[in-house]
Parts: sequence; C-alpha cells; structure tokens
Amino acid sequence: MAVRSLIFAGALVLIVMSATAPDTSAQRGRGAGPGQPTQSARAAAPVDLTGYWVAIVNEDWRWRMVTPPAKDYASVPLNAEGRKVADGWDVSKDGSCLAYGAAAVMRMPTRVHITWENDTTLKIDTDFGQQTRRLVFGAAPTPAERSLQGFSVAEWERPGRAGGGGGFGGPPPAGAPRAGAPGQAPRGGNLKVTTTQLSPGWLRRNGVPYSENTTLTEYYDRFTTPGGDVWFVVTTIVEDPKYLTQPFVTSSHFRQEPDAARWDPTPCKS
Repeated sequence: MAVRSLIFAGALVLIVMSATAPDTSAQRGRGAGPGQPTQSARAAAPVDLTGYWVAIVNEDWRWRMVTPPAKDYASVPLNAEGRKVADGWDVSKDGSCLAYGAAAVMRMPTRVHITWENDTTLKIDTDFGQQTRRLVFGAAPTPAERSLQGFSVAEWERPGRAGGGGGFGGPPPAGAPRAGAPGQAPRGGNLKVTTTQLSPGWLRRNGVPYSENTTLTEYYDRFTTPGGDVWFVVTTIVEDPKYLTQPFVTSSHFRQEPDAARWDPTPCKS
C-alpha cells in the first residue's frame, strides 16, 4: 500500500491519461507489412515527448527541493551497508554531480528539454546539474565503460499488445504499480527505458547511495488535463542488490512549457 500511495500521490496522478487522445493506427506505428520498411522509432512514436518541461514537485518536497540533512534517508529501503555509506556524507559534498545520475536526476526540481538526436535516439537535457541522457531504440552495442547516465535502452509500449496483462504488453515489475487513474486502462502508449552500466551515484543530494550494480527501469506516460495542460509522469524503479533491500519506486511529474524562456542551465560540481 505504501508504494501505491506514492505512485498516486497528488491530485494530478488521479487524472493521468484521462484526457489523452485515443490511439489510432497512425499513432501505433504498426503499418509496416510484408515487404514494407520498418518505421524508425521516431516515426513510430505513439506519443510526443519532445519539448521543454518543468518538474512539478507535489510530493517528497523536503527531499527534492532542498538538500536534506545528513542521515535523512527516510522512505529509501537501504540495507545496513547502504546506511553506512549514507552516514558518511557531509555538507561539503553538497552539489556533487553524483546526485545527478540517471537514477536520481528526474527527481530533481529541474527543467528538461527532450529532442530527437536522430531517428533512433531520444535525448533528454536537464538544466539543473546540466546532464544529458540518451535513450537508444533498437540494437546497439553496450559500452564497456560505466558512466553517470549509464546505457539506456528504450522501447515504445502500446495497449493491447499480445500477451499483455498490464495494458502495456505485460505487467509492471513486482511491487511497482503504474501511474494512472485507478481502474482505468491508459490509452495511446508509453515509453519504457531500461538503464544499466551506471557508475555509482546518489539517490538524494545528501549521499544516499546506489551502486554500479543498479538497474533502472522507467515508464514515461504523457497526458493532457481537462484544462489543456500537457504533462508527463515518469515512474522510476531503482533496483540495487548492493544497497537496497527492495526496489525503490517513485513517480515524478513534468508540465510542458511553451518555450525555452525559463531554461537556465546550471552545472553540478564534479
């Protein structure tokens, strides 16, 4: 119940996908028949995530808007080793780029700019901490070196795919309910991203750790409110056998902005 309460925290989550345009054959990107070329990931996108977006912090304010004090790791399922590492943090380390790795950067009070770098790579730039993530569709060689943003493999998921028990081609990971209105099947489609090859980083700016063994799974769902505002919710599942006793699940909300007027790149400390 605690995880479910987190995913549905805030009134906005109760209307996720409630006003999304119905899925059409053009949106599905399934038009490639025998002898026809397969569509690129960009052409097949069931939803448009490009543009400028701002994080709306409607829960976990004290851990996201400000740097928490040392040893404040409430709600993170750390094991004894993880708590020991977190206890070693001090305020002189505040601002470190270790807090802006892929497993934590979408929880920041940041703006993001999402663009297509090419037909198979979706790029996410953040102004807070000045990070760049690349989400790669299709087969690509896994890099040998680990990095703060890791290696992210992306795929589109759509309702009604064969074998699906969760409306998106299969149920979500154990213990990780998906954002959306209770009892309502989302329409259109969503983006799933799996990230590995991460270097060690922090889940919070006060040194709450995740290790190089971490696997990060994210689901991006876009929706429009009755008032016409466009949002996306990213549901994030962090699995780390070294420092966590169970998956750490959060949901973060972003509202679309009309332009780059408030875009303010600010680097982190290396």
